[in-house]
Amino acid sequence: MSKVISIANQKGGVGKTTTAINLSASLAVLEYKVLMVDTDPQANATSGIGFDPRNIKASIYECITNEDVEPADIILQTIVNNLSILPSHIDLVGAEIEMINLPNREKKMKTVLDKVKDQYDFVIIDCSPSLGLITVNALTASDSVIIPVQCEYFALEGLGKLLNTVKIVQQRLNANLDIEGILLTMYDQRLRLSNQVVDEVKMHFQDIVFDSVIQRNTKLSEAPSFGVPVIMHDANSKGALNYLSLAEEILKKNNIPLRAALPDSIRS
Repeated sequence: MSKVISIANQKGGVGKTTTAINLSASLAVLEYKVLMVDTDPQANATSGIGFDPRNIKASIYECITNEDVEPADIILQTIVNNLSILPSHIDLVGAEIEMINLPNREKKMKTVLDKVKDQYDFVIIDCSPSLGLITVNALTASDSVIIPVQCEYFALEGLGKLLNTVKIVQQRLNANLDIEGILLTMYDQRLRLSNQVVDEVKMHFQDIVFDSVIQRNTKLSEAPSFGVPVIMHDANSKGALNYLSLAEEILKKNNIPLRAALPDSIRS
């Protein structure tokens, strides 16, 4: 049984794509079969995992605007074992306008993913920084949503609007949508502000905040320029270990048994 998880926040620069890439890779390293779906027209998840969006001939755009296009024909195998990607393209910018008059327009992505999701243990959707129709499609197709929140001054800005969108999707389109958790990102323990944000978010949202926190890490920032997840760039970096911890926390939360123990070289 596959689990579909969206990574969503309408604020830009909070770590959505970084989380999509590195959570997907961490689950794949733990021997789960993962499909990452890039639904951002900027296609950063696509380039961050090693593909040049300029060379992508067909993408999620074709899948959701043309029912005759099969997602299985577009999915690409990445350099990470067990990790595939349904790539994005700049053409996706126009999809919302093209979909505006289509019947069941909010469920186009669900229709696409229903064709392939049973071939995977996890489907991770990287959403664009908006609450538009494509993001609504992603939430409608998902079992749960992870909300990255950066440990900075405006951390809670707009979070209420996103949670309201989730509530509307739950009421009208997908009653089974859960909040997987709020993920604190860009944490720097040396900064008083970072610690204040962590305390404030945990005070407001309590049990839905992940115990795993993603620390600021140079290797995490460098990895996309090499087209690899951080675990392949530096498996012992804080960024790699943080995302492995998140993957294990998600598995535990969903009562999914761990398939593979991590090498001691990574743990040490």
